[in-house]
Amino acid sequence: MVERHSNDSGWIEVITGSMFSGKSEELIRRLRRAKIAKRKVQSFKPAIDLRFSEEHIVSHSEMRIESQLVRSAIEILEASATDTEVVGIDEGQFFDSDLVGVANQLAVQGKRVIIAGLDMDYLGRPFEPMPLLLAVAEDITKTRAICMQCGSPATYTQRLIASRERVVVGASDAYEARCRACFDPNLGQANES
Repeated sequence: MVERHSNDSGWIEVITGSMFSGKSEELIRRLRRAKIAKRKVQSFKPAIDLRFSEEHIVSHSEMRIESQLVRSAIEILEASATDTEVVGIDEGQFFDSDLVGVANQLAVQGKRVIIAGLDMDYLGRPFEPMPLLLAVAEDITKTRAICMQCGSPATYTQRLIASRERVVVGASDAYEARCRACFDPNLGQANES
């Protein structure tokens, strides 16, 4: 990743990959470094994600940083203070396509915008709005997990429970990381009655 100087205009960074690949950890790391650099930081997460905390972005490894729950991408824009320099957004895939416009608007305001989210859904399809964010981002980091079946690098999220819903919030009880060879998009649908 290229570090930018304070006189640069704003920009967008996207951290993407499968579940359990360290996306939230990397987001938290970057936000903490911005705080160490005495930047004003605000972070947000979708109200749908209450798995670990209402007041924090929390990684699967239990790293955490304070955040604000929002119901929509527009709320991020409304809640961002004028003097905020860095905006962190976790679970970008849970927002609608307005997230792209919001991220662009924040960047135009001179803010560094860092968004973490899944790039693919449980069927291995692009998970909107992440593909659009990847297209407009200045910096992209793709993280990889370890396949829970064979130990290879994993880029897919395997759903373990039966549901045809695209969004099912869960953790290791409902998902695991898989490599291309071990990934089975039909597994999460096979047991549904």
